[in-house]
Amino acid sequence: MKKSPRKKQYKIMAIDPYLQPFYNDIELRMRRHAETRQRLLGDKADLAAFANGYLYYGFHRTESGWLFREWAPGADEIHLIGDFNGWNRESHPLTRREGGVWEISLDGADALRHGQHVLLQIRRGGQTFDRIPSYIHRAVQNKETRQFVGQIWAPPRPFHWTDGGYGKRKVSPLFIYEAHIGMAQEREGVGTYREFADFNLQRIRDLGYNTVQLMAVMEHPYYASFGYQVTNFFAASSWYGEPDDLKYLINRAHEMGLFVLLDVVHSHASPNVGEGLNLFDGTEDQFFLPGDRGNHPAWGSKLFNYGKHEVIHFLLSNLKFWLEEYHFDGFRFDGVTSMIYQDHGLGTAFTNYNQYFGLNTNVDAITYLQLANELIHAVNPFAITIAEEMSGMPGMAVPIRSGGIGFDYRLSMGIPDFWIKLLKDVPDDKWDMFSMWYELTTRRPKEKNVGYCESHDQALVGDKTLIFRMADAEMYTGMDKAYHSLTIDRAIALHKMIRFITLTLGSEAYLNFMGNEFGHPEWIDFPREGNGWSFKYARRQWSLADNGYLKYQWLEQFDRAMLKFARKYRVLNKTDVVNLWVDQENKLLAYAKGDLIYLFNFSPNYSPTDFFVPAHATGAGQYRAIFSTDEVDFGGQDRISERYIYYTKEVEGRGLGFEVYIPCRTAVVFRRVGDAE
Repeated sequence: MKKSPRKKQYKIMAIDPYLQPFYNDIELRMRRHAETRQRLLGDKADLAAFANGYLYYGFHRTESGWLFREWAPGADEIHLIGDFNGWNRESHPLTRREGGVWEISLDGADALRHGQHVLLQIRRGGQTFDRIPSYIHRAVQNKETRQFVGQIWAPPRPFHWTDGGYGKRKVSPLFIYEAHIGMAQEREGVGTYREFADFNLQRIRDLGYNTVQLMAVMEHPYYASFGYQVTNFFAASSWYGEPDDLKYLINRAHEMGLFVLLDVVHSHASPNVGEGLNLFDGTEDQFFLPGDRGNHPAWGSKLFNYGKHEVIHFLLSNLKFWLEEYHFDGFRFDGVTSMIYQDHGLGTAFTNYNQYFGLNTNVDAITYLQLANELIHAVNPFAITIAEEMSGMPGMAVPIRSGGIGFDYRLSMGIPDFWIKLLKDVPDDKWDMFSMWYELTTRRPKEKNVGYCESHDQALVGDKTLIFRMADAEMYTGMDKAYHSLTIDRAIALHKMIRFITLTLGSEAYLNFMGNEFGHPEWIDFPREGNGWSFKYARRQWSLADNGYLKYQWLEQFDRAMLKFARKYRVLNKTDVVNLWVDQENKLLAYAKGDLIYLFNFSPNYSPTDFFVPAHATGAGQYRAIFSTDEVDFGGQDRISERYIYYTKEVEGRGLGFEVYIPCRTAVVFRRVGDAE
């Protein structure tokens, strides 16, 4: 009798036994990755060499002048127009080559000059229209027409990098500071790359963050889109300055020891015709899916066809470009959930494994993400990739060889939703401690997470930051250090506790959006017709934390101390979490992690003087408090002494532990005296 072939075993099945019934789906994932890789690369198997589209397409100097290439298979004719030829629409036709590639040579080193404006005139089926070259490195807005055009970027002196360690070191664990360049300054206007480099980077490092995550860097013509309606994928946004200014920022960050991540948008593209890729060569399916499948039903944007090899080549080349040209240290991939499901995950709660697999899974998108992660780590082995993925797709942050998709981290997107729901819908004395424990500790096995309480999503108009939910109108009247009210005292106490428990219990990395560390009082509202095109709410008021008179300073000092504590005790590297005590009635939660004991009292009014802290996970001995949210520098009352010694004892029915005073709305960390640092 003939034996059936033995199934290939993937490590992901052992990591998560619940995947056993879905072996065929994992096998399809891996087979599709291997087949696509083979078709793209052949026998060469060098993905990094394949992703060189930006070195082939676009504008390039040659020994005799310039060479320009564009991929536009649907075009009948293409002409290069611009300053260099007085915008003559007939003088510089491109020649069509195989595969829909068009090219033109221009003789003479000065045939094109740095700073000149260019466009492509494309003809198809009797229609003529202008497009910005798809691989353009810079696009700028014409002040008269308000339209964007391409710009030749070839400065006489290339940028001089001094970050010799780029690509040669690893940052772990990650303390990520999410930032938007344009709104990072206090003045009412658009901030610049250089302002961010000269002002914000030092502030970020001094706070204790080691990674900067930059959003809205890829060119987008609508400033208020927050950078999520990209038109020119190879162009650093002109809103904030010139390409060399961005290089200056990244170079300076590296000199300070900071990693820099790009918030990359490959989940969709701007629907703009003329400025971006939509109808680039006159056809709807050059880059995007045809028909209704190519339109995002919720975002109104265009959806890439990840099954098309030319599109994969474009997107992979885009990733390598940002790594090589700008020295980014990795990427936060936006909108991954939308990519990996045919229905984009809209309206699905993802309560069982059947919803992750089957016909709704976009296997082409998963294959692209696997290739993207493989490429990024081939170009820079120390690069970091983070998936913004809310469905919980198994294997998102599992290595590809093990059956996963290959990201280094996934965002813990359920945590901010949990805190918002709690603050919005549940009175303080009804908070569920068991739900809090579950939400902060339950995640995919062997997958690293980035925990956060709030990101830019929670700071936008239409939503509220956590402290705004708690303090509301009193944010404007009650933040003077000399003033006290129950509302503001509660907001400050819980702001600290929520951050501290999220960092210490909810992740292997931590993220904060700029200004939220000190409870920035206002939401983000970009200039628009409805607000008179005002920049009043599209900036960060750093002076609120710096002037010394307001309680924002206390919150910033807490954030700095919290990160210092986390680094000193390597909190994010510890995975041995033990639940010591959950008191649902009195809102107390205690756990051990590493050699530390964490105690949280979320009660609005219960302050026991003799709470018995279990110590069986860390051992008998003498303990003292080493960190507290109640310190006077953090706006607390200094009721926890770090000099007092607690002695463990065996108590019948309770086991080993020690008694402490734990004030309401306070968190304390205990450590055994004499343990090595």
